[in-house]
Amino acid sequence: MSEETPGFDEKPEVPADGTPDDAAEPKAAASSKEEAAAPAGDSAAAQDVALLAQLDQARTALGERTADLQRLQAEYQNYRRRVERDRIAVKEIAVASLLTELLPTLDDIGRAREHGELVGGFKSVAESLETAAAKMGLQQFGKEGEPFDPTIHEALMHSYAPDVTEDTCVAILQPGYRIGERTIRPARVAVAEPQPGAAPKSEAAEAESSSDPSDKDADAADNG
Repeated sequence: MSEETPGFDEKPEVPADGTPDDAAEPKAAASSKEEAAAPAGDSAAAQDVALLAQLDQARTALGERTADLQRLQAEYQNYRRRVERDRIAVKEIAVASLLTELLPTLDDIGRAREHGELVGGFKSVAESLETAAAKMGLQQFGKEGEPFDPTIHEALMHSYAPDVTEDTCVAILQPGYRIGERTIRPARVAVAEPQPGAAPKSEAAEAESSSDPSDKDADAADNG
């Protein structure tokens, strides 16, 4: 019967391959880390793809919102121009309506001036009224001797004259008025047309200049 020696423990059992369990554990941990690192890399790549997709969506949404903003801005600018154009048109219509009502008074002032009756306080008031109308854009037109234009003249009298080569305003019965390019009343005029069968002055002058001087000398000798 054998006795155990005090102070000595039994030796641990060694595996058949001669590698202790403690030495095998680091290798297992390293392999598990490698296996865990591979899925982590795939996850990062997947996150990058997802972020790029979200970035593309954000860029697309930004482009759409920018286009909407530009369209709204263009519509607003068009609206402002349309409102300004309408405002100007309404103002012009109102001014034209007011000045049209003043035309008979301006005609009376013109007749009084022609007859020498525009004197004293009446003259001052009349000139003030004419100045105010001019500041509002009223312009008078129509002069004797200018060619007749049916777009701005209204013929009240008609005659023939040998000394005109085209339809001509020979008398202004009532002056015309305009505001800018808009005519609010045509000039009322007397029109003279060329005498039927009469040669224009230019042709008569050419015929006279082209006549033979010898004929003139012969006529003078006969008269002598």
